[in-house]
Amino acid sequence: MLRLCGLGVVLSLVAAAAAVMTVWLMDWWGPEGPPSGLRLFVPEELARYRGGPGDPGLYLALLGRVYDVSSGRRHYEPGAHYSGFAGRLVGRFYREDGLPTSELTQVEAMVTEGMEANEERQREKHKFPPCNAEWSSAKGSRVWCSQKSGGVNRDWIGVPRKMYKPGAKEPHCVCVRTTGPPSDQQDNPRHSNRGDLDNPNLEEYTGCSPLAMACSFPL
Repeated sequence: MLRLCGLGVVLSLVAAAAAVMTVWLMDWWGPEGPPSGLRLFVPEELARYRGGPGDPGLYLALLGRVYDVSSGRRHYEPGAHYSGFAGRLVGRFYREDGLPTSELTQVEAMVTEGMEANEERQREKHKFPPCNAEWSSAKGSRVWCSQKSGGVNRDWIGVPRKMYKPGAKEPHCVCVRTTGPPSDQQDNPRHSNRGDLDNPNLEEYTGCSPLAMACSFPL
């Protein structure tokens, strides 16, 4: 992670983009984070690291720190979707005396908020894993649950339900646990042993048995 001193004014949209991409990079590298090390760059030197022919590397600068994104070359090399970020400063986050700017504090708050939102989405996904789904012109559509549906490995299968979320135009199919206490009442000894079936944001599929692990909808 490398500290930079650069020029320019941070625009709000650029700050937002920096926050989003930083959350994405943190998720990409995992809990260990990026490789350690220390080296100082000036903008002119960083500009050599665009990933083009003859360039010494492919670097991305966010929040005043420089990351080697060579392993994600297809996203950042010249001509790729995010090539405009490579080899350039995204915002100014440290003053020339090395102290952080107010923009850094603002974006770090945005990053924290984004990471908390991502953690909440992951908790919700493990609570209500997405269904498997298929469609064909001959048979229509089918949704079903398994112990790995939605990419969530678990010791229960569940049953398909429509999940309605505030602000969403349409419901989506999730797998719902049918036994044990509700997820938000794990310590309640007087639970109804219906899992999360009574969640108010859920709705059964019309024409499908309430405890069926698969629901088909012929054309």
